[in-house]
Amino acid sequence: MNWESIQKKLTILSDAAKYDVSCSSSGSRRQNQPGGIGNGAYSGICHTWSADGRCVSLLKILMTNYCIYDCAYCVNRCSHETARALFTPEEIADLTIAFYRRNYIEGLFLSSGVYRSPDETTELLIRTAKILREEKKFNGYIHMKGIPGTDSRLIRELGRYVDRMSVNIELPSSAGLKLLAPQKTKERILTPMRSIRQGIEERRENRKQSRKAPAFVPAGQTTQLIIGATPDSDRTILRLSEALYRQVSLKRVYYSAYVPAMTGPNLPALTQPPLLREHRLYQADWLLRYYQFSADEILSDDAPDFDVHLDPKACWALRHPEVFPLEINRASYHMLLRVPGIGVTSARRICAARKNAKISYDTAVRLGIVMKRAKYFITCNGRFYGMSSEPAFIRRQLLLREQTAAYEPMDLFGGGSS
Repeated sequence: MNWESIQKKLTILSDAAKYDVSCSSSGSRRQNQPGGIGNGAYSGICHTWSADGRCVSLLKILMTNYCIYDCAYCVNRCSHETARALFTPEEIADLTIAFYRRNYIEGLFLSSGVYRSPDETTELLIRTAKILREEKKFNGYIHMKGIPGTDSRLIRELGRYVDRMSVNIELPSSAGLKLLAPQKTKERILTPMRSIRQGIEERRENRKQSRKAPAFVPAGQTTQLIIGATPDSDRTILRLSEALYRQVSLKRVYYSAYVPAMTGPNLPALTQPPLLREHRLYQADWLLRYYQFSADEILSDDAPDFDVHLDPKACWALRHPEVFPLEINRASYHMLLRVPGIGVTSARRICAARKNAKISYDTAVRLGIVMKRAKYFITCNGRFYGMSSEPAFIRRQLLLREQTAAYEPMDLFGGGSS
């Protein structure tokens, strides 16, 4: 390889990939084979931090930032004057192996602009994946993009070689697409998502017949939504996420605060990314996936956007004073999950512990409940520890708690809460 040329391309295409956040812990079980290198099994590969706190890395680049689309918000749009580059599949494969051998990375995250056409772009991605898997015998983690508008046959072929795929929706409504990305449509985005879901389901059925059934996107699919580029409400975004989890079996939805890197008549005049709004969406997304909430419970027509001062779970609890306080010794698991300060792990511990004895305040603390939050919403053996159940009083106390939490040491081993 011409390393000087590769280095120049790498500088351009790694910088161009920084706006894509749709990758994290893989869940892959692709094991090494005799004569191969790399191992995606049981290693918690992700591009930032693993569940146990390890920092792990992927080679995160674009195959090319040449793009036929002219999305108003994108730094790679065809009308934007910027340095362009294109990696060949062979160069990407060689670069991945070289970085892996030097212990720089544990896998590859490869995205791309739409080069000439969605099908031609996907064919180049397939060729890259085949070189890595079949010629280089690379068994590490690979995450690649499903390009909207690609023929389903090509999506299915690519899915045989990669651990995870992501098809980025980016804008949460058809109106937003029409305004800022008129060459994209909802259907062109959803079609490859459905194809990936179908392939995953077929592979699951085939595995019931034979443990040797070929893999297909074993770590699932993800997507990314840009927050703040269009006037869509938080409720619109959250309802879309809920529908995607249900209809195409997404592993994760990633939310990316809009970075005002481009200017244009249809783009918002932001001075900085709406990072707090992004944070609230991640909190609400957690409630959808693990806390048995629905999008319409978290936000409503009357209140379609998040309170920037309080987390979504606390806001729900304050809107429903008729539900609280809950007696911790009798409340169902479902209702325990709705108490601020009680997480999934601590709710399970409560349900297990109260089979043997009644739970007191001190016991609740030992079970991992964050009592500084939960005490306003529960009773222990009929006793209330929150001083007042008045929503306005509780709100003031929770706001004070939010302000001081940043200065407290992080509990890495507690039961978790929201």
